[in-house]
Amino acid sequence: FACPCCRWLDYYGKELQKSEDLKTNACITSARPLPKAVRDALKRVHEEVVARYYGCGLVIPECLESCRILDLGSGSGRDCYLLSQLVGEQGHVTGIDMTEGQVEVAKKHIAYHMDKFGYQKTNVEFLQGYMEKLGDAGLADESYDIVISNCVINLSPDKRAVLREAYRVLKPGGEMYFSDIYASQHLSETIRKHRVLWGECLAGALCWRDLYSIAAEVGFSPPCLVTSSPITIGDRELEGIVGDCRFVSATFRLFKIPGSSWAGPGQVIYNGGIVGHERELVFDANFTFKEGEVVDVDAEMAAILRSSRFSEKFLIRAGGANTAAQQGCCCTGVKVGSRQLHGWIQRWGHRYPLPSELSWDLGGATA
Repeated sequence: FACPCCRWLDYYGKELQKSEDLKTNACITSARPLPKAVRDALKRVHEEVVARYYGCGLVIPECLESCRILDLGSGSGRDCYLLSQLVGEQGHVTGIDMTEGQVEVAKKHIAYHMDKFGYQKTNVEFLQGYMEKLGDAGLADESYDIVISNCVINLSPDKRAVLREAYRVLKPGGEMYFSDIYASQHLSETIRKHRVLWGECLAGALCWRDLYSIAAEVGFSPPCLVTSSPITIGDRELEGIVGDCRFVSATFRLFKIPGSSWAGPGQVIYNGGIVGHERELVFDANFTFKEGEVVDVDAEMAAILRSSRFSEKFLIRAGGANTAAQQGCCCTGVKVGSRQLHGWIQRWGHRYPLPSELSWDLGGATA
């Protein structure tokens, strides 16, 4: 099993016949209640597409109308067909996957879905290729508003390349919204080469500290944690192999913030109107915006809202939060060392909460 994805597909194809066969809850993620629009859209996706899908939960950000979205590791296309309804006929969704069979299933049902949605023109496409080499698939610089990924980055042998490519294809102000598995420490070779742990999406998990350092190195804003839940291992043999390492399933959002958007902290008012979030927008684990309510935000969040697709949904003015602890982060886009990163996480931990299951070892963070 030289290829991580082949190990995973072999495990799923030969050993798992039903969800009860899983030895962990990594692929049975808990999530917030889905908006009605999302639930209704999911019902219109072809049953074969849903049956062949191996992702975890749903990765559906907000404010999607007319957006261009790229799905990394799109599989049979479930998330793409769901999102194609939410972006509307004027939007566009591209799915890319390395597995020929999955791409074929996704492509087979394009006409069915466009007819089901009442679209006169196709707003989805599926490509076979690698998420580490999006240029080889013809994906141009600054061509997407949003990049999503549903529990597949852990299968990549070069996660830095995945984030670098996502950053490249995103427009200024664009967002990477993705779920994946993270570990509390760097994994041993025994874990990394274990066939079942690969199949359960644990052996390729990124150490959470590395997510923060890679995001900074690539140029993204610091990761905003959206949701997280601990992964339990219901197998004594696997528990013995894993030892004291802990795993968590988490959804993060990263933004490509233009330098011109940095203007210090501010006050924002959510205007409402985002479909499914008309009265309240739960942006991440730290910020919830209620319609008409004035909220003080730090420089980081002010820059995100000012530069992204959310800008038209908010009134944003300078001022508000102005303490030293709320000035945002000045290191976006700058390469940082382990000592700098550790100090930065300690300083901004209140703003960028880590999954509680992993933050126990913060005091010993090293590169």
